[in-house]
Amino acid sequence: MNNDLHALRHILKSHRTIAVVGLSAEWHRPSFFAAKYMQSHGYTIVPVNPRYAGQLILGEVCYASLLDIPHPVDMVDVFRRTEDVLPIAEQAVQIGARCLWQQLGVNNLQADALAREAKMHSVTHRCVKIEHARLFGGLHWVGVNTGIISARRPT
Repeated sequence: MNNDLHALRHILKSHRTIAVVGLSAEWHRPSFFAAKYMQSHGYTIVPVNPRYAGQLILGEVCYASLLDIPHPVDMVDVFRRTEDVLPIAEQAVQIGARCLWQQLGVNNLQADALAREAKMHSVTHRCVKIEHARLFGGLHWVGVNTGIISARRPT
């Protein structure tokens, strides 16, 4: 699995359009919080949730499934139960996504194997927001970057 630092850094630098499967329109849900964070860091978010199909979430049109998205996506970020991931991975392969990312608590090994067989990157049991903040300097004890204290030398 691509859970090592170099692979995660490469994925987050080069996969800029993220289809978030299971994205909720409710601001307090983890999927909304993570997607909003990634959007605020320059990523294009594509909401995927049949409950909100045709509506806007974070200013973007929500689609019922990955197959309905009319443009390419780089990453499929999955906020669904582990047992629901395999059909999502199959759709990710069909649309030509380059990465399948299973969120914290999600670890479908069949979906992981399918993604790898299709030459996709595959990440399991990791939060895209936490990994981005950890690898690119946006994480502190409350989960946001205050910019007040830094371990980095001034440039």
